[in-house]
Amino acid sequence: MDLVLLCVFLPLVTVAWGQYGDYAYGPYNYGDNDEWVNVYRQGFNFQCPHGQVIVAIRSVFSKKEGSDRLWNYACMPAAQSLGEPTECWWEEINRAGTEWYQTCSNNGLVAGFQSQYFPSVLDREWQFYCCRYSRRCPYSCWLTTEYPGHYGEDMDMMMYSYDHYIRGATTTFSAVDRDRQWKFIVCRMTEYDCPFQNV
Repeated sequence: MDLVLLCVFLPLVTVAWGQYGDYAYGPYNYGDNDEWVNVYRQGFNFQCPHGQVIVAIRSVFSKKEGSDRLWNYACMPAAQSLGEPTECWWEEINRAGTEWYQTCSNNGLVAGFQSQYFPSVLDREWQFYCCRYSRRCPYSCWLTTEYPGHYGEDMDMMMYSYDHYIRGATTTFSAVDRDRQWKFIVCRMTEYDCPFQNV
């Protein structure tokens, strides 16, 4: 009886292992050895390779390290239907200690982040690195839930649909907890050129 069960379940286990066994954090690769892109209280600049966009964001908070966070990002190539990026740029700086809302201008998609820590505020200023793909336009945009769910918690945000892209974010800042909560602006992109900007 045990041999029969083994013969029945071994192929199922083998298939499941082949499909899911190598994913430590879903299908996204956060880089070599899962390293953080920054150290506490230091600035950083992260850009996806050419033709790729941000698809996952992970962060841990430390009150004893100046109420700062370690950050890590994962990138994936944009859909082939979008083509190659036609231009990339850094958006305006979002100041530390304030709430803000920003989308990539010119229908761009988020392909990187730049941040500088300010000890006087115990917060960071932020800048998006955006890339435009031909004259594609966003549609069916929505805001994610808050990341992290509560101030001071770890954060792990992943895009689960391949054809959805991060276009920006809105954040709230707690002067008590000295931490931010993020809601990411997620959109689909048209597969044809359109004449509109920042739809």
